Amino acid sequence: MSHTIPIFLMIVLVGCAVAPPRNQTNACKLLAEKPGWFDAVSDASEKWDISEGLILSFIKQESSFVSNARPPRTRILWVFPGPRASSAYGYPQAKTGTWNDYKKSRGSWLAERDDFRDATDFVGWYVDRAHRIAGIPKGDTYGNYLAYHEGVGGYQRETYRSKRWLMKVAKNVANLARTFDLQLSKCRGRLKSGDWWNPFN
Repeated sequence: MSHTIPIFLMIVLVGCAVAPPRNQTNACKLLAEKPGWFDAVSDASEKWDISEGLILSFIKQESSFVSNARPPRTRILWVFPGPRASSAYGYPQAKTGTWNDYKKSRGSWLAERDDFRDATDFVGWYVDRAHRIAGIPKGDTYGNYLAYHEGVGGYQRETYRSKRWLMKVAKNVANLARTFDLQLSKCRGRLKSGDWWNPFN
């Protein structure tokens, strides 16, 4: 997760990444297009007691479902490529240090940031961590996104209050999570049964 620059300004496509879903505004169509993704989101939702919409909205905001998204390189003398703005990478845009904390905590040493199932579990783990440390309710998508972006410590210090753009983004993420959850309430049965081949209207 990025801590300084809105991720929607940072996404780049590199190499042969897994193609992101074509429809990213309808959770039913999004998950129907990617067999296996519904199971990953559903499992993480149940394991960490968070909504499926929260998981999807975080990943949508962070990477637009681009598996190997990363911040662009900075420029040296406005011409030569320099280092990247941060080590954020993959579906969840997790920084290397935070990802290593996750792997150690979960004992998931082979987890990868460009693996969708691992990314959904990471989001759940982070929200659970924010709940335990800062007391953020798991149903508070707005607060949890602020903590995801600023770090739990930053959230407790209320660093987000000087970033009006971030609070606006967090509200958009919360609204999208509600939309995704509403959409899924109407198609969860079909997704669960594996009837993903029948296009959703």
